[in-house]
Amino acid sequence: MSYADIAAKGPKQSAEEVRWPGPLLRVCVPGLTFDRRIRAPPVPSLEPSESESASLVDVDSPHVNSVTSDFREQAVKTDTQAERIEHEAEDKARAAAKQFSQEAESAKKKAAAKGKKIKDELKADGHKLSENRDNPVVIGNALVWGIATVAIGYGAYQKHTEGKLDWQLAGTVAGAVGAFAVADYFGSKWLLENKYPPK
Repeated sequence: MSYADIAAKGPKQSAEEVRWPGPLLRVCVPGLTFDRRIRAPPVPSLEPSESESASLVDVDSPHVNSVTSDFREQAVKTDTQAERIEHEAEDKARAAAKQFSQEAESAKKKAAAKGKKIKDELKADGHKLSENRDNPVVIGNALVWGIATVAIGYGAYQKHTEGKLDWQLAGTVAGAVGAFAVADYFGSKWLLENKYPPK
């Protein structure tokens, strides 16, 4: 209900109340003197001191709010928008977690399958080796590599205790072992194909 509606229901104003008497002004004209009351000067109008953007209204909220003058520069302008951004971030996090768990499960299955395949290959190789354990090439390789490993380990320990083990010596021995491994591979291959075939 407006002020005008309330005022209309009440008692009527008297003539004196309607017109404020204002200050008394004595007008003196030669030969004529009278009193005259003047009205109050008009109220000066107020100039708006807020910028245009200060009167914007947040229509997303359940009640009307005034917003600040820097509203347009804000990244998040309303509470609803902030909640929506928060929910979107939560949804993205849930989706990323779900995708991560699916990828982890897939990788786990692949690793299990690959491990089973390698285990089967090792079993087959072990079975092949156990069938050929009386082959002279297999026995010779086992003896040669066993003796070489012990000799290299003992030699490295001796050089270390004497303080003469350095990178140059280790590199030279590693090169010699590599050359011997290549020669042993091709020699064993030739013997297995020509002289002592595997079972």
